[in-house]
Amino acid sequence: MSDEREVLTYEQFGVAVRDLAQAVVDDGYEPDLILSIARGGLALGMGLGYALEVKNLSVVNVEFYTGIDERLEMPIMLPPTPAAIDLSGMKVLIADDVADTGRTLELVQDFCAGHVAEARTAVIYDKPQTVIVPTYSWRHTSAWIDFPWSSLPPVHAGVASA
Repeated sequence: MSDEREVLTYEQFGVAVRDLAQAVVDDGYEPDLILSIARGGLALGMGLGYALEVKNLSVVNVEFYTGIDERLEMPIMLPPTPAAIDLSGMKVLIADDVADTGRTLELVQDFCAGHVAEARTAVIYDKPQTVIVPTYSWRHTSAWIDFPWSSLPPVHAGVASA
């Protein structure tokens, strides 16, 4: 793996949310629901919800990455998952932080297939090797991404924060 890093700041994240929301609006897409992929897509889903005035937000938890450039063989959905019947006939915008391999987006798209009226995807970053090209992407990169919410170590009791 290259030492090259793409560094996203909280300020840039705010710009990314607004730019992605504008792309959705310019495309004429009016989602009924934003389905965030936890954990990385939670902040994007919330930001898009406000920017697009969509109050119907839901979460699906998918485990795939286990460390930097380390992942399970296949992504898996963890319970609780939204009931497919609750998505019936909706226009869904699936939100995640990055389409790296694209397999997480693929899993969630497959979960929605046959239940929703239409599903589109929005990510902050996409990478060249993704198997799913997101409908909306803010930036393209081949570098490892340092997101502002995951670039520092976890906070622990008795340890001063940086």
